[in-house]
Amino acid sequence: MTLTVHEVNDLKQAPAVEGVLPVFHKRWSARAFQQRSIREADLQKLFEAARWAPSAFNEQPWRFIVGAAGTETHRRIAAALAGFNQAWAPKAPVLILGVAKTTFSHNNAPNAYALYDLGAATASIVLQAAALGMTTHQMAGFDHEGAREAFGIPSDYAMGVVTALGYQGEVASLGEQRLIAQETSPRSRKPLGEIVFSAWNEPAALA
Repeated sequence: MTLTVHEVNDLKQAPAVEGVLPVFHKRWSARAFQQRSIREADLQKLFEAARWAPSAFNEQPWRFIVGAAGTETHRRIAAALAGFNQAWAPKAPVLILGVAKTTFSHNNAPNAYALYDLGAATASIVLQAAALGMTTHQMAGFDHEGAREAFGIPSDYAMGVVTALGYQGEVASLGEQRLIAQETSPRSRKPLGEIVFSAWNEPAALA
């Protein structure tokens, strides 16, 4: 039996934890998207959230190339996708390519934290999207140099990820059983004791 959009979404929700903002548990990475456009006003909210992310020396090294379905920008980003990402991601109504400037503007010195800062800005986009009822999926699987050439991105910018953005769609639209199985499998995370330490490999006492 095929699950509905709402049933899949319920399955993917993380267990609520008192005091933690619900959006953190609501967010998950869908692959099935509705063929429904994203309002420009909502896109603006996403990038406004990204704009206020923290960064080293307030460099704000992130740059985002955003393409809506039917545009040449969307086509170029989709063409750079690799492997099985080609099977589903081009159907997303918006594709976003994130890159980061790897040198500081004030002295041209290397910025070792550029990609970290891009990640913080991208996380802000993803969480804001979830708060607005949308879903996202971030992908490392794309041709970095192909995307760089397609958009004329300078060599001092590091490639981040491509993010598919839209509204969750029917799982049957994915077609392939492997993709459907991934879309309908429960989520899991490591317990806090495996990731939060007081000394190396010694779980911190958080309770």
